[in-house]
This record gives sequence, C-alpha cells and structure tokens, in this order.
Amino acid sequence: MHIAVVGLSHRTAPVEVREKLSISEQSIEQSLKSLKGDEQVLEVSILSTCNRLEIYTLLRHPELGLDAIRQFLIAHSGLSEDDLFPHLFTYNQEEAVAHLMRVSAGLDSLVLGEGQILSQVKKMLRLGQEHQSMGPILNRLLTQAVSTGKRVRSETNLGTGAVSISSAAVELAQLKLGQSQGKDQLVSLEPEQVAVVGAGKMSRLLLQHLQSKGCSKLTLVNRSRPRAETLASSFPDLEVDCQLLDDLDHCLSKCSLVFTSTSSDKPIIDASRLKKLSLSSLRLIDIGVPRNIASDVEGISGVESHDVDDLQEVVSRNQEARQKVALEAEGLLNEEGRLFLEWWDSLEAVPTINQLRASLEAIRSEELQKALSRMGPDFSARERKVVEALSKGIINKILHTPVTQLRAPQARLERQEALKVVENLFNLQLPSDGN
Repeated sequence: MHIAVVGLSHRTAPVEVREKLSISEQSIEQSLKSLKGDEQVLEVSILSTCNRLEIYTLLRHPELGLDAIRQFLIAHSGLSEDDLFPHLFTYNQEEAVAHLMRVSAGLDSLVLGEGQILSQVKKMLRLGQEHQSMGPILNRLLTQAVSTGKRVRSETNLGTGAVSISSAAVELAQLKLGQSQGKDQLVSLEPEQVAVVGAGKMSRLLLQHLQSKGCSKLTLVNRSRPRAETLASSFPDLEVDCQLLDDLDHCLSKCSLVFTSTSSDKPIIDASRLKKLSLSSLRLIDIGVPRNIASDVEGISGVESHDVDDLQEVVSRNQEARQKVALEAEGLLNEEGRLFLEWWDSLEAVPTINQLRASLEAIRSEELQKALSRMGPDFSARERKVVEALSKGIINKILHTPVTQLRAPQARLERQEALKVVENLFNLQLPSDGN
C-alpha cells in the first residue's frame, strides 16, 4: 500500500488554474466515487479550498495509481497535460504525511498560521467518512492531522494574531486606499461605501474585520435574504443593509469598495456588466475561487480589481515575525508525523501476527479436543470450560511478547527480518496480496 497526495496550491498555480480544479461540496461525492472507481485507488479524500486542491490517496500500485489521479484531474479541469501538469505537485509516503501535517497546522497557507484551513481539513475528514471513500489508513491519518493542527495552535503562538484570507482582503483594501492617497500605510475605511457580496463563512469574517477597521455601515448582497439577515443580526453594532443579488447593479453603482465571496462557479461581475453602469471610482476585491469577478474588468476606466493572489502583498508584511514561531511548530509536526508512520509501519506485521495466531489456535483446538475425548463423559461442562480457558490463556501468554515486539517502533528493515524469522520458524504460509 502506498500513501500519496497529488494537488496544486497558491504556491504552484495562479488563480486562473486553481479555479478550474476547484471541487464544490456538492460535487465531492461524485468525485470520490469516480476516483474510487479505479482499482488502483484503495482509499481517497479531497481537500478543496480557495488556495488549493489536494487529493490524498492510498494506492495499490504507486505509478498506476498516480496516473489515475492525474487523468481524473485532466477530465475534471478540462485542461491539457501541458497546461496542468507543470502546476501539480506529488508527495509520496513520508513526504505526503509531512505535507498534510503542515497543511493542517497552517504552515503551508498563504497566511501563515491561519485557522480556517484546520476546519477545512476537518471537513475533508467528515466528507470522506460520510461518503465512505476512506478506510482505516486515511481515517487514522486525517484524524491525526486534525489533532496535530489543534496541538500546534494550543502549544505554540502560531495562531495568535494570525490574519485570515478575509482580514488580509480588508487590509489590502486599506493599503490600496492609502496608496491612492499617496500614503504607504493602512487607512480607515470609515469614508468608504462598502458592499459585501455573499453571506457564507468568509463573508462573516469580512464583516468582522471591516467593523474592526472603521467600517460602520455596509450593504450585504446575497441570493437569499433570510441568510443575509441572519448574518447581519450577528453584528448589532454594524449598520447592514441586506439586498438581493438582483440589486447588485445598484450596489455597484453607489459603492466605492466591493468584496465578493460567493460559491458561484462562474463570474457574477464582468466587463459587460460594469460598462452598463455609471462608475467613477470602484475598487473590487474578490476572494472567491472560482473567481466571482472576471479578469476582463481590468481595462475599465475607474475600476480597480484584485483577486486572492494579490493578497500576497499584504501577507508578506506579516510573515517575518511569524517565521520563528513556525520553526517551533515544525518540531511538533515532525513528532506527530513520526507517530503516524510508526503505527503504519506496524501494520506490516499484521498478516504474520494473524497467521501465527491462527496456527497456534489450530494446534490448541486440536489438542484440546484430543484431551477432552480422553476425559470421557464424567468430565462436566464447567470443567470443560475451565480447561478451554486455560488453553486459550496459555496461547495468549505465549503470543504476547512476540506480538508486542513485532508491533513495536523499529526500523522497517529490522521488522522485515524479524517477520521472516517468525514465518520460517513456524512455517507460516501468508496469503498473496494479488499484486
């Protein structure tokens, strides 16, 4: 069995490529079924966020399995090999485990230490369990990744004061407004006419950070008014005007700063829409992936547009101070990764242990029946149970030490040599794995 992860992220691919690989929660089940449909894929889970798509798998044969995953990505994205493969990364075995631990801890995020990725890894685990695409290996790995992410945040200061994608978007708006005023600093959002399009988790964080940066009122645009009103009710000190998506043109016309974060799989704002409006100065910041704002708006007079890739300008201002804390977290990740790998390596001994136990159990059962037959009819049922329990206890005592030693953490070569010794001594016949 072979653990591998294939994917791409903000580190390897621009947003125009990432958005083609994005898999919505509604499509996860079908994607998992498609991947599991290949005989090389034994277990699979999918992590899809605005900054990454990663497919974690347990494969029967590494080369054939990895090829099956890449073919799925080609079919899903509609991209050619030449357009897609240069952006993909592949990690195998120990590297795949280490990568997942770093992702869960927020060390591979655009915003170092951001907390939202941990909830997304939890979601990956939950969906894999719900759709039964995972077995014991990935279930153990993802469960440990979640506990590792929690441990890093509780035992280090990595999560303290960490900015999120949403807060970085708000800071980017402040920075760009300051630069337009000839200032290389963040300015208050108080004078701005602000709108937020979407009412999901990212939008909730946007409202939180907008309020903290001086915004006292804004327009919240969403497909469903009840959901927008529910979100607005969570911010009693913020004046929120809830509007439907049908009123988006009016909002774009009157607002100077618009954030978009919807689950739409196609742009909701493009050049043709904006050209119909009377605009003087409009700043658009899109944190949706797939993008909510089309790239063709760039050339429109009075319109300035930014997407998630532009957040790096803000993020880089905050990274240096967090690097030292990140090094501290790396030590915890190495420890957690080692614990998983030791457990996984110990599974190599399971077939031999099972065969050894079955062999000794067969001997015990045969010899017990011989002994009982010699006891005759005067031997009571209670006495038979006592003798049988005695024989089972002896077998368990005999097995305890070798089983413990075979399962104990040790180098793989040492374990393999020990397994061969046991198999030869007891003349064990292990079943073929079919490969």
